[in-house]
Amino acid sequence: MIKVTEQQALDYHKYPIPGKIEIVPTKPYATPGDLALAYSPGVAYPCLAIEKNPGDSYEYTNRGNLVAVISNGTAVLGLGDIGARASKPVMEGKALLFKIFAGLDAYDIEVDEKDPKRFVEIVKSISKTFGGINLEDIKAPECFEIEDSLRRECTIPVMHDDQHGTAIISAAGLLNALEIQGKHIGSATMVVNGAGAAAMACTNLYVALGMRRENIIMCDSKGVVTADRTDLNAYKRHFATQRTDIRTLADAVRGADIFLGLSVADVLTPDMVRTMAPRPIVFALANPNPEISYEAAMSSRDDIVFATGRSDYPNQINNVLGFPYIFRAALDCRASTINEEMKKAAAIAIAALAHAPVPDDVAEAYGISGLTFGRDYILPKPFDKRLLTAVTPAIIRAAQESGVARRHVTDFEAYGEKLESIMCANDALIAYLIKNQKECITNS
Repeated sequence: MIKVTEQQALDYHKYPIPGKIEIVPTKPYATPGDLALAYSPGVAYPCLAIEKNPGDSYEYTNRGNLVAVISNGTAVLGLGDIGARASKPVMEGKALLFKIFAGLDAYDIEVDEKDPKRFVEIVKSISKTFGGINLEDIKAPECFEIEDSLRRECTIPVMHDDQHGTAIISAAGLLNALEIQGKHIGSATMVVNGAGAAAMACTNLYVALGMRRENIIMCDSKGVVTADRTDLNAYKRHFATQRTDIRTLADAVRGADIFLGLSVADVLTPDMVRTMAPRPIVFALANPNPEISYEAAMSSRDDIVFATGRSDYPNQINNVLGFPYIFRAALDCRASTINEEMKKAAAIAIAALAHAPVPDDVAEAYGISGLTFGRDYILPKPFDKRLLTAVTPAIIRAAQESGVARRHVTDFEAYGEKLESIMCANDALIAYLIKNQKECITNS
């Protein structure tokens, strides 16, 4: 159970220097000769090579290991539209996570632009700098237009992580929760509360994994999304149910196998949970406060599998289990896009890892002993280093089999060794960060 105070968080971001990332040279720079190679006149040669063959930008620059983390600050965490500038701590944090978990460099870019078309133009105009683009904290429905446009117009993979990262990790958790509860995805019934970007992405991925669309009921702030409503946009209408005998969330959850919440706090009551089917699954993912608290959910009945988006309770649906490895794979095989096959492969690989024995160092990092697959452990922990070597190759195989990989990995044993070396570098970096953080807390 990890508790964080406001002062701890502010000190972490302020000391020993403000912010969470910095740029570090990767080439020698100690002599005049080094500088002549790094800049003028030597730098002209790779420039000319790239002009002649644009693909050489991956050979002579850091593009193949570089991700852009881009937001306009219109839907930041549970804080809402706080603006581009105020979103920067989150984007810096995302860049940090890319580095420590997958060895990827990332620049955070906060774009002060709310018009979707203008935002797309800005991002497209800088896309040649990067190997991939991670969109973050952009509100719906604009995020759909932005992602769709950028995926069509850019030649590198683009993913809005609030949609697809949540979908992938929750899908992994759902596969394991269904197994624990003795249910099958093809016959399970689900209620989705919240009709935004993440809810729609989750629903689409669950359907791709075998859930039947007719077994899904979606609710928004006005109640059940039914086909006879006249206030639905095109995105919501796609998920509208033909049933007209249900209008409220309470009606919808009665007898349901699964509740997926991507909405607001405290909309699901213990009484509602008690009306669900035997052995229910409740994923209450509103942040920072879920649709029903852990304590209320667990006391409502003893046959529940429960997950939240919070780190201080079991079964956190945490996007960090996915996006570092998705982009690591996409960049390493130079995927033209991140498609449904790659997302499915990621979800299945993450789910499978939760079945494996948990290393002692992972359990110790969380102060938990005896972690084993079950109701309180349906997903790997973020500091499980095996995610890199278990998830990344699975995604690359899916990219290659589905035809979006522009560079194929043929020797997966050698590729695994490369990933192992990234893990070792990550160990040193994480140890350095922990040491610095302890020092800054002591000094503050």
